[in-house]
Amino acid sequence: MSMTLNDWFAKGMTWDEYVASMSTNRERMMGIYEQVKLEREEEEFFRQGADLDWRVIVLTADWCGDAMLCLPIFRKIAEAARFEMSFLIRDENLELMDQYLTNGTSRSIPIFILIDREGRERAVWGPRAPEVQALVDEVRATLPPKDDPKFAEKQKEVYRGLKDRFCTDRRLWQFVKDDVRRKLEAAWQKQNG
Repeated sequence: MSMTLNDWFAKGMTWDEYVASMSTNRERMMGIYEQVKLEREEEEFFRQGADLDWRVIVLTADWCGDAMLCLPIFRKIAEAARFEMSFLIRDENLELMDQYLTNGTSRSIPIFILIDREGRERAVWGPRAPEVQALVDEVRATLPPKDDPKFAEKQKEVYRGLKDRFCTDRRLWQFVKDDVRRKLEAAWQKQNG
C-alpha cells in the first residue's frame, strides 16, 4: 500500500530533531536562521497562512548547500504562517522524492511540499529561487569539462565558494523569501477561488 502525504508527514522529524541529526552544515544553517529576518510587511503577509492549517513536508539532506540556505528561511516563514514542518532525508525516502523530481529527472533538494489537514498537496517549492539558480548556473559555467583531471577539485572549490556566499549574501536570502511568497500567494489565491 502506498503512503499518503499525511503518512509521509507523520514519518518525518521535527525541526529540533533534524537540526540535532545534522553534522555537516548545522552551524552555517543555524547562522542563517539566527540572522534572517522577516520585515513587518512580510510577516503580516505570511501570517495569512495561519488560518489555513497547512503543514510542510521537507525533503532534505545535511550535506546540501541549497538546503543550508533555504531551510532556515522557510522555517522563519513557517513560524509566521504557523505551518508545522516535517523533515525527511532524501536518500532514505526515494519513493516520495521520485514523485517530486526537478525537471522530471533530478533529485534536487530541498523540496517543500505544502499540504492541508486532509493531506492534499496545496503547493510545492524548491529547490531554488530563480535568481539563485541563475547564480549557480553562472558559477557552474566556470568549471572545466567533466573529463578534465582538475574537474573534481575545481568543483569542490566552486561549491565551497557558493556555500560561503549562501551564508553571507542577504540578497540571496531575499530572493528565497520573495520566491516562496510568490508560490504561496498563487496557492492561496487558487484555494480562495
